[in-house]
Amino acid sequence: MEHEFTAQIVQILQAAFGEDGMGIYERSPLLQYLNIKTRSAAQGSKSRGSFANLYAVYVLVEDYLKNSFDTTNNYADYEGARFTDLLTRQRQLPFGSKLQNHALISRMNEEFRRYFPQVDILPILRDAQTNRYWINENLLKITDKQKTVNIARVVLAVIDQYVAAKQSALKIFIETCERLQTIAGEHDATVSIFIRELLSPQSDARIFEIVSYAILRYYYYNQIVYFGFDLDHLQEENLLLFKTGRTNANDGGIDFVMRPLGRFFQVTETLDVKKYFLDIDKIEHYPISFVIKSNEEVASLLFRLREGAIKQYGVKTIVEKYMACIEEVINIPILLERFEAAKSQGHLRSILGEIVAQSKIEFNFNS
Repeated sequence: MEHEFTAQIVQILQAAFGEDGMGIYERSPLLQYLNIKTRSAAQGSKSRGSFANLYAVYVLVEDYLKNSFDTTNNYADYEGARFTDLLTRQRQLPFGSKLQNHALISRMNEEFRRYFPQVDILPILRDAQTNRYWINENLLKITDKQKTVNIARVVLAVIDQYVAAKQSALKIFIETCERLQTIAGEHDATVSIFIRELLSPQSDARIFEIVSYAILRYYYYNQIVYFGFDLDHLQEENLLLFKTGRTNANDGGIDFVMRPLGRFFQVTETLDVKKYFLDIDKIEHYPISFVIKSNEEVASLLFRLREGAIKQYGVKTIVEKYMACIEEVINIPILLERFEAAKSQGHLRSILGEIVAQSKIEFNFNS
């Protein structure tokens, strides 16, 4: 696989090993894995960074180098790095403060095996009883032209360069938002174009969720409902939309909830029927609205979901039961319409401010 960041990996290899760099890359599954995982580097802030598995490798290689095992050749006798130290270090790294333990325990190895089923060794070694960890040194020592080299420092350099690229893209995005937030009213058209461009099928899932939330929050903001226990004592309330957690967290939660109606919203970029019906199952068939990162017409999206449900279940009663739980489908064109409606009510700057605030929370960006 070759992408824009591949050239930077090649430069790092050539700086370390000269003309032997490409030969070493071709013999290194670990470097090839890093190449796969860094393909989003040149795609800006709207592309998802792959930090969890990369940082699992990073902290173990860092520990390896800190103890000079690249020169002492006695790593086989090492008692291993402590899990708590590794996790703490991961969370100190850029974008890493919310990382969990899954990558170190199993996910990095599982993904590596999927990409390289022909490779018998796995990158991360673990003693479950002592909770000690090692990087597999066999993946760090590469023999090329009858000479063995250690790529540990190159591994760190590649990941550092990738993180720097992602930081740069995110900083540009945040600074653009903040700059637009200060532009006078005559430049509202520029702000509007900027936000509309973020609603793209190619946008990162987290960016799309943040922008969708900001638009829908202010679309519903001025809508009023009346609640009360009898007709003589009705209370006027605005519709308020709340985010229920971090974006794209795979935590089984619902993305937005509306007060006081109790509507649920889930943001998705897939048409996998199992994913939709899993969301419906987790709230026990309570009605749910889906915000879909697609320009496809709503009728077509619903048709495809129904066809997928028929293929999966084949029983009309079950299919209709699930389909009846889809309260509303909101695609990109509908989001754009609602953006224009919210903008006409004077909420353009509030929408932008919400995008800035939520982006800073999501990407742990404080400077």
